[in-house]
Amino acid sequence: MLVSVDGAQLYCSTRGSGITCIVPSILGTRVFERLTPEPLTDYFRFVYVDLRGGGRSTGDPRDLTFDVLASDLDAVRAAIGAAKASVFGYSILGAVALEYSRRFPATVSHVIAAGTPPIGDTRELVKSSSAFFAADGSAERKAILQENLAALAPDTPPTRAVFAQTPMRFFDPRFDAVSLFADTQFNPGLFEHVLALTAPWNVLDGVESLQAPILLAHGRYDYAVPFTMWDGVVEQIPNATLRLFERSGHQPFFEEPRQFAEVVLDWMSASPAE
Repeated sequence: MLVSVDGAQLYCSTRGSGITCIVPSILGTRVFERLTPEPLTDYFRFVYVDLRGGGRSTGDPRDLTFDVLASDLDAVRAAIGAAKASVFGYSILGAVALEYSRRFPATVSHVIAAGTPPIGDTRELVKSSSAFFAADGSAERKAILQENLAALAPDTPPTRAVFAQTPMRFFDPRFDAVSLFADTQFNPGLFEHVLALTAPWNVLDGVESLQAPILLAHGRYDYAVPFTMWDGVVEQIPNATLRLFERSGHQPFFEEPRQFAEVVLDWMSASPAE
């Protein structure tokens, strides 16, 4: 379906039945549909939304601010007829999910942020990632990473080079993620704008206005966004819970879907929305 907002038409797709969960997408909805397999779709009605200027949505990504992003997502919520909805943000889009909940506390019931850092500064993120991988990564993982990087052709685009980082992003260091991210609709302008928008973001800025229950889901073997970045941070956030998935990397919802669903459902039951 298409949802009309000021300056854009937002493309949305849905999968599953159950608890309504809005999923902002920066790579095209097909990728995120593939990343949320059964049994997640047995319990949740996922509403995937291409951000304006991305995927099959129209509009200029340069118009995006956190206010605009939040208004866009809430327009989708209203269009599908949900009085309230949970929101699920993956990686840096967890910041978008959190900022949506901050601006629309009456309509966002729960926030799930998976593989999300507490800050948007990519330099600090890379520093934390490199340090954690150096200290915690196994010799096998490090060897596979070096092999993968050495095999890259000099002209390999970033959208393909990222697959060399499998040892840092998946529990199985030899996982072939190429087919998982097939049909990616990558708009460099949107991606660069979102990175610039989130660069100064810090979850603790105005933390008292985060009212919805928040689940921070991280993989034990996520070396791209280490769970250790949340040490000393999660305790400062009202209603926040950090859960670690022991056989996952950067996408625990894909690598451990059944356990992920159980954790989310138990957490929602224990953390009802006001």
